[in-house]
Amino acid sequence: MKKLGELMDLGGRVALVTGGGGHIGSAIAGVFLEAGARVVLCDLTMEACERRAGELEKQGSGRPDSVAADLAGEEGARGAVRDAIRRAGRLDILVHCAAFVGITRIPGWIEPFEKQTVAAWDAAMRVNLTAAFVMAQESAPSLKAGGHGSVILVSSIYGIVGPDKTLYEGTAMETPAGYAAGKGGLIQLGRYLATMLAPEIRVNCLTPGGVWRGQPEEFQDRYKARTPLRRMATEEDLKGAALFLAGDLSSYVTGHNLVVDGGWTAW
Repeated sequence: MKKLGELMDLGGRVALVTGGGGHIGSAIAGVFLEAGARVVLCDLTMEACERRAGELEKQGSGRPDSVAADLAGEEGARGAVRDAIRRAGRLDILVHCAAFVGITRIPGWIEPFEKQTVAAWDAAMRVNLTAAFVMAQESAPSLKAGGHGSVILVSSIYGIVGPDKTLYEGTAMETPAGYAAGKGGLIQLGRYLATMLAPEIRVNCLTPGGVWRGQPEEFQDRYKARTPLRRMATEEDLKGAALFLAGDLSSYVTGHNLVVDGGWTAW
């Protein structure tokens, strides 16, 4: 039987983390580096990746590689996988964390429902959902070859429950329909891929609750009051879950949606 340290060890494995220039993506990349993996960050610009890579290096986690790609296009999504494999020689872990979120500024996105546009919906779906399908397809041969293939799709509680409108009253915050639909689609895509890519590749979802990001105080107070653990999440809360799903700690877990939400969806 393997010891706990062996089960947590990602030494010799290569991980590609999309959205690696963001808060959650870089936190996941950091814990993978600490566990011994070689990590490739992927984001829209090389500048975003390199900034995060420098921060992780300063923290003592090690310095990841970087690839820039526009995941809204099929060639960009496939190219990111190919570039990561070209740099590292293999791929064992794919994390899709890139997404249009509440701070994404494109017309027709952060608007009341009646003003949300099809163009914004389509653009979000390409990044949040379609890119996950494309990258899983492109990476499957390498994930299978290494014998430790793991795909983690980062969803959201709004992929499994509807938004509570009372949280947002008096703020400029909005919850786009495309965000909820895309995140819900990721969970179902994860189930599909878990059965289609088995037994060589495991596919799971990681579903965070609301992550603190300097939201308006009234929103934070309402959110905390509605959460059993009485606080919003931090990136730190997601590290253990990501490490669990990535490696041998979860070797018999696939098709699962691991919800890390402080009990938000338990009511």
